[in-house]
Amino acid sequence: MRKTTLLDIAKAVNVSKTTVSMVLNNKENNISKETKEKIFKAAKELNYVPNYLAKSLITKRSYSIGVIVPDIQNPFFSEMAKGIEKIAEENGYSIILCNTLNSKRRENEHIKLLMSKAIDGLIIAPSDDKSESFDILENQGIPFVIVDRVVEDFEKFNGVFCNNEKGIRLGLDYLHNKGKRNIAFIGGNKEYSTANIRLKTYIEKVIELGIYNKDFNIEDDFSLEGGFKATKRLIEKDLEIDAIFYSSDVMAIGGIKYLLRNGYKIPEDISILGFDNIDICNFIEPELTTVAQPIYNMGEEGIKLLLRLIDKKDIEEKIIELDPYLIERGTVK
Repeated sequence: MRKTTLLDIAKAVNVSKTTVSMVLNNKENNISKETKEKIFKAAKELNYVPNYLAKSLITKRSYSIGVIVPDIQNPFFSEMAKGIEKIAEENGYSIILCNTLNSKRRENEHIKLLMSKAIDGLIIAPSDDKSESFDILENQGIPFVIVDRVVEDFEKFNGVFCNNEKGIRLGLDYLHNKGKRNIAFIGGNKEYSTANIRLKTYIEKVIELGIYNKDFNIEDDFSLEGGFKATKRLIEKDLEIDAIFYSSDVMAIGGIKYLLRNGYKIPEDISILGFDNIDICNFIEPELTTVAQPIYNMGEEGIKLLLRLIDKKDIEEKIIELDPYLIERGTVK
Protein backbone atom coordinates (compact mmCIF):
# COMPACT_ATOMS: atom_id res chain seq x y z
CA MET A 1 0.00 0.00 0.00
CA ARG A 2 1.41 3.39 -1.03
CA LYS A 3 2.29 5.84 1.74
CA THR A 4 0.05 8.91 2.00
CA THR A 5 1.80 12.16 1.05
CA LEU A 6 1.10 15.85 1.59
CA LEU A 7 0.03 16.00 -2.05
CA ASP A 8 -2.65 13.35 -1.43
CA ILE A 9 -4.10 15.43 1.41
CA ALA A 10 -3.91 18.59 -0.72
CA LYS A 11 -5.89 16.93 -3.54
CA ALA A 12 -8.49 15.60 -1.11
CA VAL A 13 -9.11 19.06 0.37
CA ASN A 14 -8.51 20.97 -2.87
CA VAL A 15 -5.76 23.21 -1.48
CA SER A 16 -2.05 23.55 -2.23
CA LYS A 17 0.60 21.23 -0.86
CA THR A 18 2.20 24.25 0.81
CA THR A 19 -1.01 25.02 2.67
CA VAL A 20 -1.19 21.45 3.97
CA SER A 21 2.43 21.59 5.09
CA MET A 22 1.90 24.87 6.93
CA VAL A 23 -1.15 23.57 8.78
CA LEU A 24 0.36 20.22 9.80
CA ASN A 25 3.55 21.95 10.95
CA ASN A 26 1.67 24.56 12.98
CA LYS A 27 2.91 27.38 10.78
CA GLU A 28 -0.40 28.41 9.28
CA ASN A 29 -0.94 32.11 8.54
CA ASN A 30 -4.34 33.51 7.57
CA ILE A 31 -5.70 30.04 6.90
CA SER A 32 -9.32 29.66 7.90
CA LYS A 33 -10.40 27.42 10.72
CA GLU A 34 -12.65 25.51 8.32
CA THR A 35 -9.72 24.73 5.99
CA LYS A 36 -7.52 23.62 8.88
CA GLU A 37 -10.20 21.28 10.15
CA LYS A 38 -10.62 19.77 6.67
CA ILE A 39 -6.87 19.21 6.40
CA PHE A 40 -6.63 17.52 9.81
CA LYS A 41 -9.67 15.38 9.02
CA ALA A 42 -8.24 14.30 5.65
CA ALA A 43 -4.85 13.53 7.22
CA LYS A 44 -6.55 11.30 9.76
CA GLU A 45 -8.78 9.54 7.23
CA LEU A 46 -5.85 8.93 4.87
CA ASN A 47 -3.69 7.63 7.76
CA TYR A 48 -1.02 10.23 7.10
CA VAL A 49 2.26 9.63 8.97
CA PRO A 50 4.70 12.58 9.00
CA ASN A 51 8.16 11.94 7.57
CA TYR A 52 10.26 13.21 10.45
CA LEU A 53 13.49 12.30 8.69
CA ALA A 54 12.67 14.62 5.80
CA LYS A 55 11.45 17.24 8.23
CA SER A 56 14.66 17.05 10.25
CA LEU A 57 16.78 17.63 7.15
CA ILE A 58 14.99 20.95 6.67
CA THR A 59 14.64 22.06 10.28
CA LYS A 60 17.87 20.51 11.61
CA ARG A 61 15.81 18.95 14.38
CA SER A 62 14.82 15.36 15.13
CA TYR A 63 11.68 16.40 17.06
CA SER A 64 12.57 13.79 19.67
CA ILE A 65 13.39 14.32 23.32
CA GLY A 66 15.14 11.91 25.64
CA VAL A 67 13.73 11.22 29.10
CA ILE A 68 15.90 9.34 31.61
CA VAL A 69 14.44 8.15 34.91
CA PRO A 70 16.00 5.98 37.63
CA ASP A 71 13.08 3.59 38.17
CA ILE A 72 10.10 3.45 35.83
CA GLN A 73 8.40 0.93 38.17
CA ASN A 74 8.07 3.71 40.72
CA PRO A 75 4.70 5.37 39.96
CA PHE A 76 6.28 8.73 40.80
CA PHE A 77 8.39 8.67 37.63
CA SER A 78 5.70 7.20 35.38
CA GLU A 79 3.36 10.02 36.47
CA MET A 80 6.06 12.59 35.74
CA ALA A 81 6.68 11.02 32.31
CA LYS A 82 2.97 11.45 31.50
CA GLY A 83 3.23 15.18 32.13
CA ILE A 84 6.33 15.40 29.95
CA GLU A 85 4.77 13.43 27.10
CA LYS A 86 1.57 15.51 27.06
CA ILE A 87 3.37 18.82 26.50
CA ALA A 88 5.87 17.23 24.13
CA GLU A 89 3.12 15.86 21.88
CA GLU A 90 1.29 19.20 21.87
CA ASN A 91 4.47 20.75 20.49
CA GLY A 92 5.14 18.10 17.83
CA TYR A 93 7.79 16.15 19.75
CA SER A 94 8.02 12.48 20.62
CA ILE A 95 9.86 11.16 23.66
CA ILE A 96 12.34 8.30 24.08
CA LEU A 97 12.07 6.93 27.62
CA CYS A 98 15.08 5.27 29.26
CA ASN A 99 15.30 3.54 32.66
CA THR A 100 18.63 3.50 34.52
CA LEU A 101 17.64 1.23 37.42
CA ASN A 102 19.56 3.74 39.57
CA SER A 103 22.79 2.77 37.80
CA LYS A 104 25.31 5.48 36.88
CA ARG A 105 26.76 3.18 34.22
CA ARG A 106 23.37 2.72 32.58
CA GLU A 107 22.71 6.46 32.83
CA ASN A 108 25.91 7.24 30.90
CA GLU A 109 25.11 4.56 28.31
CA HIS A 110 21.61 5.96 27.80
CA ILE A 111 22.96 9.49 27.37
CA LYS A 112 25.33 8.29 24.65
CA LEU A 113 22.57 6.26 22.98
CA LEU A 114 20.18 9.22 22.96
CA MET A 115 22.89 11.47 21.53
CA SER A 116 23.37 8.95 18.69
CA LYS A 117 19.63 9.34 17.99
CA ALA A 118 20.20 13.09 17.51
CA ILE A 119 17.76 14.10 20.25
CA ASP A 120 16.95 17.80 20.46
CA GLY A 121 17.09 17.83 24.25
CA LEU A 122 17.04 15.71 27.40
CA ILE A 123 15.10 15.57 30.67
CA ILE A 124 16.82 13.57 33.38
CA ALA A 125 16.20 12.48 36.95
CA PRO A 126 19.80 11.58 37.86
CA SER A 127 20.79 8.24 39.36
CA ASP A 128 22.98 9.97 41.99
CA ASP A 129 24.10 13.43 43.05
CA LYS A 130 27.20 13.58 40.82
CA SER A 131 27.15 15.88 37.80
CA GLU A 132 29.86 14.34 35.59
CA SER A 133 27.25 12.89 33.21
CA PHE A 134 26.28 16.37 32.10
CA ASP A 135 29.73 17.37 30.86
CA ILE A 136 29.29 15.50 27.57
CA LEU A 137 25.85 17.10 27.04
CA GLU A 138 27.25 20.57 27.61
CA ASN A 139 30.23 19.89 25.36
CA GLN A 140 27.90 18.76 22.56
CA GLY A 141 25.55 21.70 23.07
CA ILE A 142 22.54 19.52 23.88
CA PRO A 143 19.96 21.31 26.08
CA PHE A 144 18.93 19.39 29.21
CA VAL A 145 16.80 19.85 32.29
CA ILE A 146 17.21 18.06 35.61
CA VAL A 147 14.05 17.01 37.45
CA ASP A 148 13.34 15.83 41.00
CA ARG A 149 16.87 14.99 42.19
CA VAL A 150 19.40 17.74 42.80
CA VAL A 151 23.07 17.17 41.94
CA GLU A 152 26.24 18.89 43.07
CA ASP A 153 26.47 22.44 41.75
CA PHE A 154 22.86 22.08 40.53
CA GLU A 155 22.45 25.87 40.56
CA LYS A 156 24.47 26.16 37.36
CA PHE A 157 22.10 23.84 35.49
CA ASN A 158 18.42 24.13 34.52
CA GLY A 159 16.07 22.18 36.74
CA VAL A 160 12.61 21.62 38.19
CA PHE A 161 12.34 20.44 41.77
CA CYS A 162 9.93 20.20 44.67
CA ASN A 163 10.80 22.01 47.91
CA ASN A 164 11.75 18.94 49.95
CA GLU A 165 12.60 20.89 53.09
CA LYS A 166 9.18 22.50 53.11
CA GLY A 167 7.51 19.12 52.57
CA ILE A 168 9.26 17.45 55.51
CA ARG A 169 8.55 20.39 57.82
CA LEU A 170 4.92 20.41 56.69
CA GLY A 171 4.55 16.71 57.45
CA LEU A 172 6.19 16.91 60.87
CA ASP A 173 4.13 19.92 61.90
CA TYR A 174 1.00 18.02 60.88
CA LEU A 175 1.94 14.93 62.93
CA HIS A 176 3.01 17.06 65.89
CA ASN A 177 -0.30 18.94 65.81
CA LYS A 178 -2.05 15.56 65.89
CA GLY A 179 -0.33 14.88 69.21
CA LYS A 180 2.43 12.62 67.90
CA ARG A 181 5.68 12.84 69.88
CA ASN A 182 7.48 9.61 68.94
CA ILE A 183 7.79 10.14 65.20
CA ALA A 184 10.08 7.74 63.35
CA PHE A 185 11.43 8.57 59.91
CA ILE A 186 12.18 6.01 57.21
CA GLY A 187 14.30 7.63 54.53
CA GLY A 188 15.75 6.64 51.20
CA ASN A 189 19.26 5.50 50.37
CA LYS A 190 21.81 8.13 51.43
CA GLU A 191 23.57 8.07 48.07
CA TYR A 192 20.70 10.16 46.70
CA SER A 193 20.67 13.88 47.40
CA THR A 194 16.88 13.91 47.83
CA ALA A 195 17.15 11.34 50.62
CA ASN A 196 19.86 13.35 52.37
CA ILE A 197 17.88 16.59 52.17
CA ARG A 198 14.78 14.96 53.65
CA LEU A 199 16.70 13.21 56.44
CA LYS A 200 18.64 16.36 57.33
CA THR A 201 15.43 18.40 57.46
CA TYR A 202 13.71 15.73 59.59
CA ILE A 203 16.53 15.83 62.16
CA GLU A 204 16.55 19.63 62.24
CA LYS A 205 12.78 19.82 62.68
CA VAL A 206 12.39 17.19 65.42
CA ILE A 207 15.22 18.88 67.34
CA GLU A 208 13.31 22.17 67.03
CA LEU A 209 10.17 20.41 68.32
CA GLY A 210 12.12 18.86 71.20
CA ILE A 211 11.28 15.27 70.23
CA TYR A 212 14.54 14.06 68.66
CA ASN A 213 15.57 10.43 69.17
CA LYS A 214 18.56 9.19 67.17
CA ASP A 215 17.12 5.66 67.10
CA PHE A 216 14.02 6.84 65.26
CA ASN A 217 15.42 7.08 61.72
CA ILE A 218 16.35 4.28 59.30
CA GLU A 219 17.31 4.32 55.61
CA ASP A 220 16.73 1.88 52.76
CA ASP A 221 15.89 1.92 49.04
CA PHE A 222 13.08 4.09 47.64
CA SER A 223 10.99 0.97 46.92
CA LEU A 224 8.26 -1.27 48.30
CA GLU A 225 10.91 -3.74 49.43
CA GLY A 226 12.94 -0.96 51.01
CA GLY A 227 9.94 0.25 53.00
CA PHE A 228 9.10 -3.29 54.12
CA LYS A 229 12.66 -4.08 55.25
CA ALA A 230 13.23 -0.72 56.95
CA THR A 231 9.96 -1.00 58.88
CA LYS A 232 10.92 -4.48 60.03
CA ARG A 233 14.25 -3.17 61.36
CA LEU A 234 12.51 -0.26 63.06
CA ILE A 235 9.88 -2.40 64.79
CA GLU A 236 12.52 -4.89 65.92
CA LYS A 237 14.14 -2.07 67.93
CA ASP A 238 11.10 -2.35 70.21
CA LEU A 239 10.74 1.42 70.57
CA GLU A 240 7.66 3.35 71.62
CA ILE A 241 6.50 4.78 68.27
CA ASP A 242 3.21 6.52 67.55
CA ALA A 243 3.88 7.61 63.95
CA ILE A 244 6.14 6.77 61.01
CA PHE A 245 6.93 9.37 58.36
CA TYR A 246 8.14 7.70 55.15
CA SER A 247 10.33 9.49 52.61
CA SER A 248 8.20 8.15 49.76
CA ASP A 249 4.76 6.64 49.27
CA VAL A 250 6.09 3.39 47.84
CA MET A 251 8.17 2.94 51.00
CA ALA A 252 5.09 3.71 53.10
CA ILE A 253 3.04 1.08 51.25
CA GLY A 254 5.79 -1.49 51.80
CA GLY A 255 5.88 -0.54 55.47
CA ILE A 256 2.11 -0.81 55.83
CA LYS A 257 2.29 -4.34 54.46
CA TYR A 258 4.80 -5.32 57.14
CA LEU A 259 2.78 -3.67 59.93
CA LEU A 260 -0.51 -5.28 58.90
CA ARG A 261 1.13 -8.69 58.61
CA ASN A 262 2.38 -8.32 62.17
CA GLY A 263 -0.93 -7.38 63.74
CA TYR A 264 -0.70 -3.60 63.84
CA LYS A 265 -3.82 -1.53 63.22
CA ILE A 266 -3.44 1.65 61.16
CA PRO A 267 -3.92 4.37 62.33
CA GLU A 268 -5.06 3.09 65.76
CA ASP A 269 -1.66 1.63 66.74
CA ILE A 270 0.68 3.61 64.46
CA SER A 271 -0.09 6.58 62.22
CA ILE A 272 1.53 6.54 58.77
CA LEU A 273 2.50 9.53 56.64
CA GLY A 274 3.89 9.24 53.11
CA PHE A 275 5.60 11.62 50.71
CA ASP A 276 4.77 12.04 46.98
CA ASN A 277 1.03 11.35 46.48
CA ILE A 278 1.25 8.68 43.79
CA ASP A 279 -2.09 7.48 42.39
CA ILE A 280 -2.19 4.24 44.38
CA CYS A 281 -2.51 6.22 47.65
CA ASN A 282 -6.25 6.43 46.92
CA PHE A 283 -6.64 2.68 46.43
CA ILE A 284 -4.93 1.08 49.42
CA GLU A 285 -6.88 0.60 52.64
CA PRO A 286 -6.77 2.73 54.66
CA GLU A 287 -6.02 5.41 52.09
CA LEU A 288 -2.60 6.98 52.60
CA THR A 289 -2.20 10.44 54.13
CA THR A 290 0.77 12.03 52.40
CA VAL A 291 2.80 15.12 51.65
CA ALA A 292 2.01 15.61 47.99
CA GLN A 293 4.49 16.65 45.35
CA PRO A 294 2.98 18.18 42.17
CA ILE A 295 4.44 15.27 40.19
CA TYR A 296 2.56 15.72 36.92
CA ASN A 297 3.19 19.46 37.05
CA MET A 298 6.92 18.83 37.58
CA GLY A 299 6.95 16.91 34.31
CA GLU A 300 5.03 19.67 32.53
CA GLU A 301 7.31 22.41 33.85
CA GLY A 302 10.37 20.36 32.95
CA ILE A 303 9.39 19.94 29.30
CA LYS A 304 8.26 23.56 29.00
CA LEU A 305 11.65 24.72 30.26
CA LEU A 306 13.44 22.35 27.89
CA LEU A 307 11.45 23.55 24.87
CA ARG A 308 12.44 27.13 25.68
CA LEU A 309 16.07 26.04 25.79
CA ILE A 310 15.71 24.22 22.46
CA ASP A 311 14.13 27.30 20.88
CA LYS A 312 16.89 29.47 22.41
CA LYS A 313 14.35 31.65 24.17
CA ASP A 314 15.15 33.74 27.23
CA ILE A 315 15.00 31.81 30.48
CA GLU A 316 13.61 33.80 33.38
CA GLU A 317 14.35 31.09 35.97
CA LYS A 318 17.01 28.39 35.61
CA ILE A 319 15.68 26.66 38.72
CA ILE A 320 11.92 26.16 39.15
CA GLU A 321 10.93 25.09 42.67
CA LEU A 322 7.39 23.87 43.26
CA ASP A 323 5.65 23.69 46.63
CA PRO A 324 4.37 20.49 48.26
CA TYR A 325 1.03 20.29 50.06
CA LEU A 326 -0.59 17.90 52.50
CA ILE A 327 -3.40 15.50 51.61
CA GLU A 328 -5.21 14.07 54.62
CA ARG A 329 -6.74 10.63 54.17
CA GLY A 330 -7.03 7.69 56.58
CA THR A 331 -3.62 6.65 57.93
CA VAL A 332 -3.11 9.35 60.57
CA LYS A 333 -5.20 9.42 63.75
